[in-house]
Amino acid sequence: MKIKELIKSLGPGFIIASVVLGPGSIAVASSVGSENGYSFLWVIVMAAICMMVYTSMAVRFGLTNKESILQTIANTYGRWFAMIIGVSSFISASCFQFGNNLGIGIGMEGITGIDERIWPVVFTVLAIVLLFWAKNLYKVLEKLMMFLVMIMIVAFLVNLLLTRPDMVEVVKGFSPLSFNLKNMDVISALVATTFAINGAIYQSYLVKDKGWKIDHLQRGVNESNMGVFFLALISMLIIITSAAALHPQGISVRSAADMAIQLEALFGSYAKVIFSLGLCAAAFSSLMVNAVIGGGLLSDGFGMGRSMNQKMPKVFTAIILILGMLVAVFFRGDVIYALILAQASTILAVPFIAGGMYLILNNRKIMGKFRNTKKQNLLAVFGFVLIVVMVYFLVMKLSTLVGSVIN
Repeated sequence: MKIKELIKSLGPGFIIASVVLGPGSIAVASSVGSENGYSFLWVIVMAAICMMVYTSMAVRFGLTNKESILQTIANTYGRWFAMIIGVSSFISASCFQFGNNLGIGIGMEGITGIDERIWPVVFTVLAIVLLFWAKNLYKVLEKLMMFLVMIMIVAFLVNLLLTRPDMVEVVKGFSPLSFNLKNMDVISALVATTFAINGAIYQSYLVKDKGWKIDHLQRGVNESNMGVFFLALISMLIIITSAAALHPQGISVRSAADMAIQLEALFGSYAKVIFSLGLCAAAFSSLMVNAVIGGGLLSDGFGMGRSMNQKMPKVFTAIILILGMLVAVFFRGDVIYALILAQASTILAVPFIAGGMYLILNNRKIMGKFRNTKKQNLLAVFGFVLIVVMVYFLVMKLSTLVGSVIN
């Protein structure tokens, strides 16, 4: 396969990478690297394996069935199950959208000096125009997201070479010896930078929009895995550069300016502007695709249509865009912590989605010879248990925060 054809075929994987790789992911990875050095690189690897398992399951379903996965869940187990998945995905996307808008705000303020609360409104309007104007939204998103993700990979990779990290410590970072229950809220957020199951399930829709057939099964699985690999690679590059540039100086990430310091090796005095541009790129790509996924899954969960080009998915997508904008505009508080919490909140929908995918992919009548193998089920169960544990600790954290506010 020629390089041009290979890059073109990676579209679905890059779209999923772009939705997960938002400003929350960058903030989480930068914060973890600055405060803990290379210690939590193993979390990214673990999360990437789980993400690959569920994206490959979604691809396999999408290429072997005519109906969408939520419609199949509705037909097999009841519309209520599909509706729960749709609603939880909608809520998760709305929370994540808040973080995307915060990222756009602080990024554009860093570039222009104009108040950060103006920019969520501007970019949300642009996103809604694109949503209703683009004739083939999939093709528009595919090209835009591939460009933005590749730019970020190159920038952080070159910067990594210039920061000269301690490779012995980097290797040690892939060992889970740093695990501690006290760090579960941070680990939950870090898992969410790579293991976003609402993005994984939507892969089954993307391969349909791509026009692939059953003959493309192995290719589809390989290329979705490649998208997850790039996603994990960027998160690891950010952690490593942050650990090399910020951790030795005792700098904890509390603002966009703090995060920008890790790019000074490559961009010098222009680091803040360049980082702000990158943060905006990550925020807008994630803002757009995240809303499309949340709106599409809600619409399909209620049986109102599944395609990016249908009316109701677009309406629900616009609602997510507006909700995220409104919360960001009126938000007051610690922006970096809010980004991390918004990132972690995306895993709340995972148990429902993972459960539905597991049941469908093991249904002999639906999947036939393409149902999960024992090895795939073992990894899928591990991913499910991992995310349930993460949700438990996240709920405990949220309960503590709500209790402190009430008291």
